[in-house]
Amino acid sequence: MPESDITIEATGATLAGTFTTPSGAGPFPAALIVAGSGPLDRDGNAKRVPLNASRDLARLLDGQGWATLRFDKRGVGASTGAYLPTGFQDELADVEAALDWLASRPETGPIIVVGHSAGASMAAELARGDTRIAGAIMLAVTAKTGEDTLVWQAQEVAKTLPGFARFVLRVMRTDVATQQRKALDKLKATTGDVVRMQGVRVNAKWMREFMAYDPMPALRDISVPVLALTGTKDVQVDPADLAVVADAVATAETHVLTDVDHILRIEPAPVSNVQHYKKQARNPMAPQVESRIVDWLATVTSPARTTVPAGGGEGDTAS
Repeated sequence: MPESDITIEATGATLAGTFTTPSGAGPFPAALIVAGSGPLDRDGNAKRVPLNASRDLARLLDGQGWATLRFDKRGVGASTGAYLPTGFQDELADVEAALDWLASRPETGPIIVVGHSAGASMAAELARGDTRIAGAIMLAVTAKTGEDTLVWQAQEVAKTLPGFARFVLRVMRTDVATQQRKALDKLKATTGDVVRMQGVRVNAKWMREFMAYDPMPALRDISVPVLALTGTKDVQVDPADLAVVADAVATAETHVLTDVDHILRIEPAPVSNVQHYKKQARNPMAPQVESRIVDWLATVTSPARTTVPAGGGEGDTAS
């Protein structure tokens, strides 16, 4: 796939990215890839944690004849600006700037947005009202507020602790959800863009805005085709939320994928563990993730496309 390094002018920063096009003559259907939370580069990698989720999605889409755009977040990789002071709404504005760039290219035809985790919520925001968006793929999308999502995460991650640690929590009568809400309340009480908590600098503005964010209004406003996928072993987004997404978005095709974790890999262990992500990332994307995306892309680009029906299949269940 021909690749070119590009720059995108955003408010207060220049974003660096990679634009890929299939071989041959365009225009091509195009996808804007939006990464999840954290200081992620255009490939979906953080320092010391090379997940390559965005890179793998770009390669999958290219193989289906799609152009793609992915970019380093501000303050990450080759992008200018600072990461820590950047809020959730600032990141959404950067995604909108990337969409402006992609829509201006003569090589591109219909555009979809592909978001993972927090990026899936941003995909919903674009899909709800930007007429340039022809569809959306939401991978590990939440239907909860940011705050409720973080509390759910804490409860799920606690289940993956070693047996002795879980025993200590029970003996100490520690309610993980209550403790997490107390920690989040401290963050909500801050006013600075960046604060220090327990000796660590935290992107407080992003956290406050994310905690307050409710994805449901955007989901209810969507009328373009949507594919939403979450794995049964996701410990960062509740797989049960897909049923809520299916009810909210009439045009959504939703699938809960058996044994798939948050980073879209097959998790062979009984439960997923965030500590396994670095090792898991060495494995290819789960085949059922790839097949569901490929099948859905074909319906979006079909000249006779109609509303895509939801349905289950081998290795997954439909919501």
